[in-house]
Amino acid sequence: MDDTDGRDGARESGAPGPAGRAVIITGGSRGLGRETTLRLAAQGCDLAVCGRDAASLEAVAEEVRARHGRTPHTRRLDVLDESALAAFVHESAARLGRVDGLVTVAGGVRGSDLRATEPYDCFFTYRLNVTHPAIALREAADHLARTGGGAVLVSSISGWKPAPPAQYAAAKAAQIHMAASLARELGPRGVRVNSVSPGSMLIEGKGWARLRDEDPRAYHEFEKEFPGGRLVDPRDVAEVIAFLLSDRARAVNGANIPVDGGQNAPSAYGY
Repeated sequence: MDDTDGRDGARESGAPGPAGRAVIITGGSRGLGRETTLRLAAQGCDLAVCGRDAASLEAVAEEVRARHGRTPHTRRLDVLDESALAAFVHESAARLGRVDGLVTVAGGVRGSDLRATEPYDCFFTYRLNVTHPAIALREAADHLARTGGGAVLVSSISGWKPAPPAQYAAAKAAQIHMAASLARELGPRGVRVNSVSPGSMLIEGKGWARLRDEDPRAYHEFEKEFPGGRLVDPRDVAEVIAFLLSDRARAVNGANIPVDGGQNAPSAYGY
């Protein structure tokens, strides 16, 4: 006897994407965060976005309004301000009326190589990449449980392909492991938690784009780290994030999804 059920028909006809869902994004105004905001808005999500730069927040909000006729809720804040971050999550839930998804994009590193790195650099890097998503998810968990929603933590290739700076690699590895652990903790409440690990991304105005323009030879040499011969497009990472928030990913939980183009190893900058 065939053990398929009615869900197979849904798979064949196309399970719904994240349209109509309410999603909170940290670090959603620039770089990958901006692309994630734009991608989810294009798919019909209602959004709440925080970031450190007011001008960037207003710019991405205006872009969403112009393209999609909807206005995201925005808040300027530093995700290291734990009380402000917690308040933003609950404020967003009230503004949006519900929370179906959480995406923690904000991240980074302080310090460089071992000799030049101070203890505070390690502490700062851990707080930014591990404590911030933990607090955001802690505050969002009850909201997500009510809707059967999910969270996506943006990690890095450095979290599972070790390279300097060590404090960044260690924090990103912890972030991946935390996502998998929280998937087990929150799964019984109907909340999925996954992580994505981008490789080196070509973002206009950022480091790799500047290298491409200023030293094409060095840039093309670095491209050889990728079997496909090109760096990661942040729009491709945003597409994976959108997938993980959709019903198409309902069986994906506790996973770390590499979106690195097959990159051999992190760059000397750890990303």
